[in-house]
Amino acid sequence: MTYVDALRTTLAAEHAAVYVYGALGAQTSQSAEPTLYADIGSAYSEHRARRDQLVGMILDESGEPVAAEPAYDLPADLSTPDLVMRRALRLEKSCAETYAYLVANSPPEQRRWAVNALVMTAVRELAFRGTPEIFPGSDEYADR
Repeated sequence: MTYVDALRTTLAAEHAAVYVYGALGAQTSQSAEPTLYADIGSAYSEHRARRDQLVGMILDESGEPVAAEPAYDLPADLSTPDLVMRRALRLEKSCAETYAYLVANSPPEQRRWAVNALVMTAVRELAFRGTPEIFPGSDEYADR
């Protein structure tokens, strides 16, 4: 696995995150659930920014960025704030796993960016009722 391959894998995950957060945002109400609405909006913006950064990083490495899929699978039921929050938490956990993979496959001079993205993803899990983990993105020590 090359660094560019790891960047491309991470970009594919960010494409999915942007799509899913767009759908989750459409299921939230600013007046009924202002905190959830703000957290979803913030996550959407952060994932868009990271997606754009990853495209630039891949191009800087003379790689070809992966395109977004035309559509992604969404849960059939996002009818309550709790279901939206649970889906957002699963999404952030998935992104944490992807960023942990990027950390492991980054050269030392690029690793700081990947570590920062992993930390920010792990922190965002807390907004969606996640629990702090010793090693975010790794199930190996999740119960300790």
